[in-house]
Amino acid sequence: MIPVNKWNELRSRLKGDLFTGESMRLLYATDASAYRELPAGVCRPKDEDDLRLLIDFAAKMKIPLIPRTAGTSLAGQVVGSGLVVDVSRYMTEVIELNAEERWVRVQPGVVLDELNKMAEPYGLFFGPETSTSNRCMIGGMVGNNSCGSHSLVYGSTRDHTLEIKALLSDGSEATFGPLSPEAFNQKCSLGNLEGKIYRSVRDMLADPVNQQEIRSQYPDPQIERRNTGYALDLLLDSEPFTPDAPPFNFCRLLAGSEGTLAFSTEIKLNLVPLPPKEKALICIHCEKLEDAFKGNLIALRHNPVAVELIDNYILERTKDNIEQRKNRFFIQGEPAAILVVELALESREAIDSLAAALEADMRKEGYGYHFPVVYGNDINKVWALRKAGLGLLSNVPGDAKPVAVIEDTAVNPAVLPDYMVDFRLMLEKLGLDCVFYAHIATGELHLRPVLNLKDPGDVEMFHTVALETAKLVKKYRGSLSGEHGDGRLRGEFIPLMLGEHNYQLLKEVKQTWDPHGIFNPGKITDTPRMNTSLRYESGQVTREIDTILDFSANQGILRAAEQCNGSGDCRKSEIFAGTMCPSYQATRDETATTRARANILREFLTRSNKENPFDHREIYEIMDLCLSCKGCKSECPSNVDIAKYKAEFLQHYYDANGIPLRTRMIAYITAFNRLGSLVPGIYNFFLKNPALSGMLKKALGFAPQRSIPLLYKTTLRAWQRKNRNNPADGRLVYLFADEFTNYNDVEVGISAIRALNRLGYKVEIPEHTESGRTFLSKGLLRKARKLAEKNITLLSPVISAETPLIGIEPSAILTFRDEYPDLTTGATKEKAKALGANCLLFEDFIMQEFNAGRISKTAFTTSAEKIRLHGHCHQKSLAGTASTKLMLTLPENYRVEEIKSGCCGMAGSFGYEAEHYEVSMKVGELVLFPEVRKTDAKTIIAAPGTSCRHQISDGTGRKALHPVEIFCESIL
Repeated sequence: MIPVNKWNELRSRLKGDLFTGESMRLLYATDASAYRELPAGVCRPKDEDDLRLLIDFAAKMKIPLIPRTAGTSLAGQVVGSGLVVDVSRYMTEVIELNAEERWVRVQPGVVLDELNKMAEPYGLFFGPETSTSNRCMIGGMVGNNSCGSHSLVYGSTRDHTLEIKALLSDGSEATFGPLSPEAFNQKCSLGNLEGKIYRSVRDMLADPVNQQEIRSQYPDPQIERRNTGYALDLLLDSEPFTPDAPPFNFCRLLAGSEGTLAFSTEIKLNLVPLPPKEKALICIHCEKLEDAFKGNLIALRHNPVAVELIDNYILERTKDNIEQRKNRFFIQGEPAAILVVELALESREAIDSLAAALEADMRKEGYGYHFPVVYGNDINKVWALRKAGLGLLSNVPGDAKPVAVIEDTAVNPAVLPDYMVDFRLMLEKLGLDCVFYAHIATGELHLRPVLNLKDPGDVEMFHTVALETAKLVKKYRGSLSGEHGDGRLRGEFIPLMLGEHNYQLLKEVKQTWDPHGIFNPGKITDTPRMNTSLRYESGQVTREIDTILDFSANQGILRAAEQCNGSGDCRKSEIFAGTMCPSYQATRDETATTRARANILREFLTRSNKENPFDHREIYEIMDLCLSCKGCKSECPSNVDIAKYKAEFLQHYYDANGIPLRTRMIAYITAFNRLGSLVPGIYNFFLKNPALSGMLKKALGFAPQRSIPLLYKTTLRAWQRKNRNNPADGRLVYLFADEFTNYNDVEVGISAIRALNRLGYKVEIPEHTESGRTFLSKGLLRKARKLAEKNITLLSPVISAETPLIGIEPSAILTFRDEYPDLTTGATKEKAKALGANCLLFEDFIMQEFNAGRISKTAFTTSAEKIRLHGHCHQKSLAGTASTKLMLTLPENYRVEEIKSGCCGMAGSFGYEAEHYEVSMKVGELVLFPEVRKTDAKTIIAAPGTSCRHQISDGTGRKALHPVEIFCESIL
């Protein structure tokens, strides 16, 4: 235990951040692996000076340093009891890009996809592309020697690492790069730790006995993906040890060393030309898994740039995921597996010819029944489905999950079919099921047996299957790790894989580089038994917790939180499409990720001794920056739905701690608006008066910069009663007068009614109460449930497919589909589901009618308009914005461009709250505000969300219109 004063002394000297509190340590106790170990602290260094301080501190305090970037490791590489050093927050600079010489120099916290976006204008990119490319970082890629789907062409990170500047275990700096024999000898003559390192490797690799052992025991050199132990075989196959070999370069050793030898501060990478623009995927549907294994060898004859496998287990999981369901367009029937073969050539004609030849060869051998060829933007959809594999595997209900244990084995592709026969016999012997997917072209399949790591028997089986697989991989002279690394998962089996003699050489390497065990000990060498320090305790009983929302599909809220496997999809930046996770995008702080919220909830619900396990301030603090945008509900491949978890948490937290006044005011805003609507002029006077509204904002904790929504001069219901203009023989539809449209955005509601009337529809506003959205967003679920039950009772008798309920505000009408079934039980739940199926967004209804031939384009103006659309988060997550764009282009000369923004940042009341104002505006500034500002004044800004329109107004001064208003004006 390190004394508090020593931590404080270190903190005072650091430029970066140091955390030793329980919450932060819990968030960094896990990665994307099965392991859990509470670190002593977490540091986010600003620069190399901070790292030197940490190395000195570690040496004096005898505490290990655990390097971490995105925390997506699958073998427990960034889990340990020492001080986690997270470089992802500050050490993120692209230092230099030399397009002429095709290289780039970066700090370890640079995200791969962001680097490639920067290199793209120069016609270059970094070749190795992992499935985590939108959040993985170069430091982690070097540490694991990452590969990716296109390793058939581009190899591994090691192949493109030119130089590494690093701090050694004594705090000295060294730069490692290619060396001539003369330069190598000069390094050996240095009188410091760097010189000792070179002398040690010289003596080791010059020994004929060592040479023989390395060459005979290391994996088959024909295997591109081999990452078992330290890469002594590659150093041996370089000058001065092998004549006419590549120059000696310690980068080949550091790549794949998992931060156990040195701490990288700058990395120089080789860049390659962008691939040919003409690409296609031929997605070969196989009736049997064995057909895919054998078909892979046929595909390789046609010089593809990638061949990936997706098995039926993963394909089934995509059916349950909102985002991935959209990417299943190419799938026909129920294939046992799909081989995704990527072809890249200079012309479409050449690709079509090659695809036809490949299909003919496959059919000749009897492999495959459907061969769709995918081009253009659809290629990204197929790869997105494949990349989602890791996350999708966690959304299996229950405690038994496909686990990462033997998921990284690699053998020569030529022997892969035979290896898989033996492997499946082994599984049968052990009584296990398994998932098969990923990099079949290079002989590496991600094999995941289904185990319950809470069950003591399966914990032991975890070890058994790893050991038996290691023996099998050794039989085929394969590599136990192809790209995910050894970590603490596979380190135990390195003596078996490489032989005891070579294992002692690895230990010698570690001892020479890091004699005091400062850098990430217990990984690769001297690892503990691989089924210890797991995320779940052996024999752990999962606590059954009573909830208001229905979590039965997840078998309880605790198991729902456990679905987060740590894959870190929530760490992608705003540069790429999607909403998840706006608070992380604005802060780049791990505490603001979906993963952090699921982790903190899991930790306390599992280990709390309180009767009310939600009664922990630590959970509240981590949940606080969740905007409840629902981005994770659709974009998290594990189906983690933090908005739902947060609402449930808040209700129970308030049960123990009371409901704050501001929370009550926001939740009950409809009641205040109802009273205010009796005297809207007076009500608005108070809200517009700077002095009076200023006092109100200060008293309630609202941001003084915000303008509070005003009431319209009448309610929508009152306006409709006085202005009925229904066509006599029109089809009857019902309009939901939600709590925002009825009081604040009445003009939008009027536009909706007028538009429907002009198109020949009778519009009635049925008897109903408010949607409950404000209560849901503030966690007052019992009140929300009462409102849901009342609306179900009132609306079920009149709403049907023939007489649907049409909504204007997405967050209100979509509540019927999303939350109402979870708020109710029994027969009421079934009524809620039936009702929700017939509750439509205005634009969904319009396009449904247009597609049925009941609305004609002749009804609309031929004048031209340009529109830029910002979609509502809930709509993007639950329904999509396609109908909005299509509706706005029914006028033939209207052109719509969707702004590629995520959340606007307002998120209901979130952006009004003083403590959230800064983050709210940062979210807006990520994409939305700059895009609105650069839009010319003649172009219409459209936004269906009432909060979105207020945020756009407050952040840019531009008035945004609801799509319904634009649509209404376009009708002749």
